[in-house]
Amino acid sequence: MATLLEVKGLETKFFTHEGVVHAVTDVSYKLDEGETLGIVGESGSGKSVSVLSLIRLIPQPPGKITGGEVWFDGRDLLKVSDEEIRQVRGNRIAMIFQDPMTSLNPVLTIGQQITEALELHLGMDKRQARARAVELLEMVGIPDAATRLDDYPHQFSGGMRQRVMIAMGLSCNPQILIADEPTTALDVTIQAQIIDLVKELREKVGMAIIWITHDLGVVAGLANRVIVMYGGRIVEEARVHDLYHRPYHPYTLGLLHSVPRLDAAHTGRLIPIDGLPPDLIDMPPGCPFAPRCTFKIERCDVENPPLEYVSSTRRVACWRWEEMAARQDGGFRG
Repeated sequence: MATLLEVKGLETKFFTHEGVVHAVTDVSYKLDEGETLGIVGESGSGKSVSVLSLIRLIPQPPGKITGGEVWFDGRDLLKVSDEEIRQVRGNRIAMIFQDPMTSLNPVLTIGQQITEALELHLGMDKRQARARAVELLEMVGIPDAATRLDDYPHQFSGGMRQRVMIAMGLSCNPQILIADEPTTALDVTIQAQIIDLVKELREKVGMAIIWITHDLGVVAGLANRVIVMYGGRIVEEARVHDLYHRPYHPYTLGLLHSVPRLDAAHTGRLIPIDGLPPDLIDMPPGCPFAPRCTFKIERCDVENPPLEYVSSTRRVACWRWEEMAARQDGGFRG
């Protein structure tokens, strides 16, 4: 499968009065055509900032992309002109956000907001754009789509607004759809509907997806591959089945232990991860997870392990990954 997007050594910082926030540090990965990549981690782990950096949506100041490359369609998106990146955003790479009420313009109708991108990026006239907008709303399951084009965002429920956001994201047939925690504000029933919708559309449209979430349960049935982030860095990357079956990093294990499970074999209680995420202004000298890690050794406090391939499909940043793998043989235990 051909590589669609390649991120190399991405670094993003925020220059604040309190100090320099190292939001994203040395993040590298690839995204293949038609693949769904999950990026998981706690709040503040760098998930959202890393994907916003890809399409240069970091507010400057205080933010600044200080290093790295983002290769897409033979170009480094971090070096193209402002006009070129605007042609990529919403057209070739689209993004849907966590809260549609803050993403949708409350004083414009849904139809106006969808047709704007169609006219701008695809050169459609108003009649063509409106007809395409109706098709898109029908595709994402909005009933009476033709009449609802003239409604405003507040006239839709939370789940329907998120469907509208997905329709806007798909409007220009993007090659990559970035979904930044799009189901977090929804109840679990609507979450499941949105996830099923995205899976159905992925099969129909054939786009690649980057799905950002703090919930490993969400990506279990959606992603092909998962990246786990902590303290602005990638600490583990694996195929989704391998990650759930045998986590190699203590942080990944902690996340999995905090996910509710319904299978009969699991009788243990949920185990929270003690402590707090690291201060991204004053990072510890060793592994960023060391202060919270029950598996740490002295080396962890003074030397940060590199992210290395331990197989052809897996990377991990842990000095004790082999012991972790042995402990989790046959699947992680609660």
